Amino acid sequence: MSDRPYILVTNDDGIHAKGLAELIEVMRLFGDIAVIAPEVAMSGMSNAITADKPLRAVKLSEEPGIAIYKCNGTPVDCVKLGFNHILERAPDYVVSGINHGANSSISVIYSGTMGAAIEGCLHGVPSVGISLLDFQPDADFGKAKIYTARIFQALLENELPRFTCLNVNIPKGIPKGIKICRQARGKWMEEYDKRTDPHNRNYFWLTGSFMNFEENATDTDLYALEKNYVSIVPVKVDMTCYDTLEELKSWKF
Repeated sequence: MSDRPYILVTNDDGIHAKGLAELIEVMRLFGDIAVIAPEVAMSGMSNAITADKPLRAVKLSEEPGIAIYKCNGTPVDCVKLGFNHILERAPDYVVSGINHGANSSISVIYSGTMGAAIEGCLHGVPSVGISLLDFQPDADFGKAKIYTARIFQALLENELPRFTCLNVNIPKGIPKGIKICRQARGKWMEEYDKRTDPHNRNYFWLTGSFMNFEENATDTDLYALEKNYVSIVPVKVDMTCYDTLEELKSWKF
């Protein structure tokens, strides 16, 4: 093991995703890396873990400075296996992505990309999830790679609070710069399309549209992306609503 940073790289689009290959190229500039990624796409898995079947991790390749594994589990499974069994030591950083499609606003709670980053920070390791606002399998990651390198360099030079990770979203095209933001309030509306199969049985297909509850706010990740800026939102593991904590103590149960 060299004295370079040791970086665990994962994603939720699967081991063959272009975004993962592009992220690997960037991370190899900064340290030795271990890639542990799902063998198939696991988008929308959030913090899911596998509890009903055996997990397997298969080494696909290894050369100086990089080892690549595929896993039949979720993004969080990949991170957990890395920390517990696969890696020769705990990584110094966990980087998840580059996701095909944004994970801004409330999408952070559904995202497998961010699930992996959150799992990394639960282990006390500085972690970041990176997404590009382009769902195409052959998306152009050129500018996304440049900003990924800038953000990771800043992560090397600074210290994140314990149990906090970064949610980075990069607009399509040429970004104007970086904005530090908060998560926009919003939700997905009319989320399922009801359809009927040839046997006259109903089924449902995930669809819908996103509603931004604060369209006039200028300090959110959605505003930054709309204005063609890279958004960075610090994400905490602690989901306690401290505004409600004291109020609840006055309730009569």
